[in-house]
Amino acid sequence: MTDIPVATPQDLDSPFDIVIVGAGMAGASLAAECASTGRVRVLMVEAEDAPGYHTTGRSAAFWEESYGGPGVVPLTLASGAFLAEHGFLAPRAGLTIGRAEDRERIEGFVDRFAALGVDVRLMDRAQIAAQVPGLRPEWCFGAYEARGADIDVAGLHQYYLALARRSGSVLKVRARIETIAREGAGWQLAWPGGSVRGAIIVNAAGAWADGVAALAGAAPRGITPLRRTIVQLRTDPLPPADMPLTFGIDEDFYFKPQSGRLLVSPHDETPDVAHDVAPEEIDVAIAVDRMEHVLDWRIAALERRWAGLRSFSPDRLPVYGFDARVPGFFWFAGQGGFGIQTAPAAARLGAQLVLGLGRDAMTETLDAERYAPGRF
Repeated sequence: MTDIPVATPQDLDSPFDIVIVGAGMAGASLAAECASTGRVRVLMVEAEDAPGYHTTGRSAAFWEESYGGPGVVPLTLASGAFLAEHGFLAPRAGLTIGRAEDRERIEGFVDRFAALGVDVRLMDRAQIAAQVPGLRPEWCFGAYEARGADIDVAGLHQYYLALARRSGSVLKVRARIETIAREGAGWQLAWPGGSVRGAIIVNAAGAWADGVAALAGAAPRGITPLRRTIVQLRTDPLPPADMPLTFGIDEDFYFKPQSGRLLVSPHDETPDVAHDVAPEEIDVAIAVDRMEHVLDWRIAALERRWAGLRSFSPDRLPVYGFDARVPGFFWFAGQGGFGIQTAPAAARLGAQLVLGLGRDAMTETLDAERYAPGRF
C-alpha cells in the first residue's frame, strides 16, 4: 500500500474538481496526470481495502507492440519510451507461432503490424526452435518482435500513486459507490457511511464501469468483463530466463518464464460479472493441456493459479472521453488486457481531454476520436 493520504471526513467536506472512481492502474495514472498539472484537486474513490486489488494486482503484464491489435498499437508505441526511461521494462522478445497450415496467417501478421511501425519479422522452424527449446515439431513458423518487454506492474502502479500523492491527490478506500446524483452543476457520490461532491466524475471502474455509468444516468457502453486464467508451473527443464513471451496464432495460449517458473494462460475470454474472480478448474486444465501440445517438457508441479477480469468494449478499443449526453461524466475504461502497457499515453491523453489541454510529444500522434465514447 502506498503512503498516498487517505481521505479524512474533513477532506470530503469540500468539493473536488475531479472524483475518479477506481484506483487501479487506470484511475491512479489518470489521477497523477491530472493532479500534477497543478490545476485541479483530485480524489480517488476505491471500493476495496487497497488500490489495485483486482486486474492491476493480478496482471502478468508485458509490453508487446502488436498486443491488443492495430487500434491499440499507437497507444502502446506512445507509452514505450516513458516505460523504458523510468525503468519499468525488462527486455523480453515476443513470439507468435503457428503450424505449417498457418504460414499465410503468420506472414499476414508480420505484414500488418510492420506497416504500423512494429519491429516484427518472420522466422522459420529452426529460428523459433532456437528461441523456445523443446518446441514440438509441428510448430514451424513465427512472428518475432525483438522490442518486447516484461513490465514491473507493481512499480508502475506505485509510481503513479506516489505522483498523485505528491500532487495533492487523496484516496478514499472501502467506498463502494451506491448512488450518484446531480448536485447543481456537479455531482454527489455516496457510499455506505460517506459521500463526496465533485465537478467531474471519471469512470475508471474497470469491470464495474457500465454499472457506475448507470448510477450516473449514462448509457452503458457494453463494457464486458472477460475472465482470464494464469497458472504457474515448475517444469523440467526449467524455462530459459530469456525465452520469449510466446503466443499461438489462434490466440488460444501464451506462456513466458518468470523467476524460474513458467506462466501459462489458455488465453481464455469467458464472459463474467464484476466480482472477485477465481480460476475455474476446467480453465486450469485447458492451460496445462495446451502447453503440453506446444512444449515437450515435463510438468513437475502446478504451483499457483489465479484469474483476473479484462474488460472490453464491443470493438475492443478503450473508451476515453466525456459522455455526449451526461455532462461532467468522463469515461476512462475498456482497456482490456492492454491497460498496463498503454497506461502512460492513455493517462496523458485522458488528462488532456478532461482538462481541455493541448497535446504534447507523447500524445500528438493519437487519434482521440478513435476512442471516444460517442462512437457506439
